[in-house]
Amino acid sequence: MSKRPAPAKSELEIARIVWKLGGATVRQVLDELPPERGLDFKTVQTYLRRLEAKGYLKTHREGRSNVYRPTVRPGKVIGEVMDDLVKSLFDGEVLSLFQHFVRDRGLSADEVQKLRQLLDQAERESQ
Repeated sequence: MSKRPAPAKSELEIARIVWKLGGATVRQVLDELPPERGLDFKTVQTYLRRLEAKGYLKTHREGRSNVYRPTVRPGKVIGEVMDDLVKSLFDGEVLSLFQHFVRDRGLSADEVQKLRQLLDQAERESQ
């Protein structure tokens, strides 16, 4: 597990935009957000600074603007967040998470097929 503090849900939304763009200024992130989010420049700037302080982004100056770049791959952050979620909500039991998705959220036929393939692969690898 990482020594970085976990990002908040609102911070993850901002981080996803920086990942997508490969690097971005506050203005570029703000322009990518849906208008209905209602975030302003200072709020986005605060989120970016928090992500930098937590070690998820780094910054450098380009002209008068700070450009934020990811320091951690999205997959790694997703894994860390999911591990924290499973520990805190499901007492560390991964099966409980899957049961929630299958029973309460429901899965499409395509999702069931993909899940079946993953389970078959996991079974082959565990033998």
